Amino acid sequence: MRSLVGLVSVIAVASLYLYSLSLYLPAGPRSRPRPSDSGHVGSEPPPDISDEARRLKFPSDLEELRELAELLQFYKREHTGYVLLLFCSAYLYKQSFAIPGSSFLNILAGAIFGPFQGLLLACVLTTVGSTMCFLLSQAFGKNFIINLFPDKVYTLQRKVEENKDCLFFFLLFLRFFPMTPNWFLNMSAPIVNIPITFFFCSVFIGLLPYNFICVQTGVLLSEVSSLDDLFSWKRLLQLLAIACVALVPGALIRHFSQTRLKLEAQCQNGLSADKKAQ
Repeated sequence: MRSLVGLVSVIAVASLYLYSLSLYLPAGPRSRPRPSDSGHVGSEPPPDISDEARRLKFPSDLEELRELAELLQFYKREHTGYVLLLFCSAYLYKQSFAIPGSSFLNILAGAIFGPFQGLLLACVLTTVGSTMCFLLSQAFGKNFIINLFPDKVYTLQRKVEENKDCLFFFLLFLRFFPMTPNWFLNMSAPIVNIPITFFFCSVFIGLLPYNFICVQTGVLLSEVSSLDDLFSWKRLLQLLAIACVALVPGALIRHFSQTRLKLEAQCQNGLSADKKAQ
């Protein structure tokens, strides 16, 4: 009972903080640039802050994602610190409480902060948020997770024990080729006695290709305004490079796993039905 009260208290405090942060939206730039009928760039009056605050919500589709990216890019012109704080707080909230949909925030990072800063933010926030989920599970959630997912916890515990001699590479394999969703691995890691140092490093390295793809997607979405832009030679070469960079680490880990890791075909096929949730 104490663990349940503690977890609810943490969620309530974090939710109140994030809600308060979204309410106190600073005044935006004086005008928003827009093209006029004559082809020159004009300006429109600044929007009402209350209307903009209502648009600050977690995106559920690409249209909402594009609108949110435009809004935050607009505010980032004069309030970079606030946009960074809001983005980091929202990302850590979703990761810490294992809420699906962080892939949209990875894409948003690329659209707002660009390819390099966006990738760094996505990797750091994914790692820190997953580690916070690890710690919350360790402090409050062990009994709940064991009662809710006894078979999955037992299977993961057995595979961890079988691969304890190369545990770090086994964790990397789970991130590149998830036998179980990332949110479940984050919550069950302390239960199956995975060291937090191995966990932290495996998240940062193992999710790097995934974060890279999402961030680059956000960069492309922020730059593309028509299908002609998307299918230009420059964009096609960028997409090819993104695919190559993302596939190389996975190929290396798969080659290593075939010779060193103890992975049963039945385990891989049986649990791979669970989608990778972010």
